Amino acid sequence: MTTDASAPVSKSFSIRVAELRDVTAIVQLIRELADFEHLTHLLQVTPEKLRPHLFGERAVVEALVAERQGDVVGFAVFFTSFSTFLAQPGLYLEDLYVQPAHRGCGVGEALLSRVGQLAVERDYGRFEWSVLDWNANAIRFYEKMGATVMPDWRICRVTGEALQRFAA
Repeated sequence: MTTDASAPVSKSFSIRVAELRDVTAIVQLIRELADFEHLTHLLQVTPEKLRPHLFGERAVVEALVAERQGDVVGFAVFFTSFSTFLAQPGLYLEDLYVQPAHRGCGVGEALLSRVGQLAVERDYGRFEWSVLDWNANAIRFYEKMGATVMPDWRICRVTGEALQRFAA
């Protein structure tokens, strides 16, 4: 058995529903994702802030985690959306992240597929998400899995003080 740090990691992993004990690991992965996306300046997440939204009385998001050798190495956070055109709920993937050392062995595909399976099991009409236009690797990955990147759609967002003014 080798201990070389450059040796490929084992391909064995599991996908499971996130549990309360996973919140700190998920937050750490969210921090890694924000760093990758150059968005750390927007980061406000803490385990205390995330916990009620995942596991509280009025939880609004769900999460799956990828676990390898006892460590959480990836996650998918998603929530129920609704399509008025289809008159059906759907699932919206807020974030998908796999640590770089664990990419290329099916972890991301397994997470994405499992969320898609949940949409089918729940008889939902669609499963969708956003991708940064500069993330060519992710775009290729999603297209390879059968997703259509919607070129004519743009995300509109109002947050923080602008949201307060917007609502006034």
